Amino acid sequence: MLFRSGVDPVRLDAVYAASGDVVAREIEGEIVIVPLVAGVGDADDELYTLNEAGAALWRRLDGVSTLGAVAAELADEFAAGQDVIERDVAGLVGELLRRGIVVPLPAV
Repeated sequence: MLFRSGVDPVRLDAVYAASGDVVAREIEGEIVIVPLVAGVGDADDELYTLNEAGAALWRRLDGVSTLGAVAAELADEFAAGQDVIERDVAGLVGELLRRGIVVPLPAV
């Protein structure tokens, strides 16, 4: 299944990971993402935070698991419908892709 992100389609059979151009830290249950280079995100020196659900997704963007597998885990964890979780996961990953915070990895 494909989802349009505004950059490239977000694919549930694809693998994604954090960009090397950001660092992330967990602070009180939220993930704080800091761009290391200009051009990542919408503005220089902008911080991004992810809430509990976004943090759960971020922790699973390990460069190994497909986005579909991640969505299935999150559907179980949050006791939500698979289709709703897939749509939400694809939406967030699409936004993170657009901002250069995550990158797709080549198929193995």
